[in-house]
Amino acid sequence: MLRIKSIPAALAVGVLAIFTSINTASAEMASVQTLASPCAGCHGVNGVSVGPATPSIAGLTEAYFLDSMATYKSGKRKGTIMSRIAKGYTDEETKAMAKLFASMKFGRTTQMSDAGLAAKGKELHAEFCDSCHEQDGRKADGIGVLGGQIAAYLDYTIADFYSGVRTMEKRKAQKMNAFKAEHGADGIKAVVQFYASQK
Repeated sequence: MLRIKSIPAALAVGVLAIFTSINTASAEMASVQTLASPCAGCHGVNGVSVGPATPSIAGLTEAYFLDSMATYKSGKRKGTIMSRIAKGYTDEETKAMAKLFASMKFGRTTQMSDAGLAAKGKELHAEFCDSCHEQDGRKADGIGVLGGQIAAYLDYTIADFYSGVRTMEKRKAQKMNAFKAEHGADGIKAVVQFYASQK
């Protein structure tokens, strides 16, 4: 079990507020609150990120949350601190947290975006990305949510996929490589602006 020595008072109050709308009557839910509270430090109150390098995790499906934690834990997926954090939780604890975050509503961070680039990105999304990232990247059915994520986080993640830091299924890799070959860095920037433009 992950233990944090100290949490700032304001953060602790915010973390407690996250879960007041969720049934906390059972001992299991109280345990989930404790387990998930450190997540707010990076992923934001209610799982809605305000930091440039971390995604919002509220509303992710249980399957995607569990897969992400398992790949961090095994070392298959690289992370600055998540590999260490994931190892601090048992499988049962991770499953409880997956249910908790799946029950929350995904929150989109308000951010500046380039309307012209976003319009181009929407076209590129429809051509290259929509078959996996449906509903303009908003669908969370077993895959990460792109629509509304912070642009800087999307930039970092895309770079990780292209550099090989993160791996992709063969079919997805073929699509992403075809996209980059045809549209290059400008195309990537446009798609990121499209996802960032969503409210």
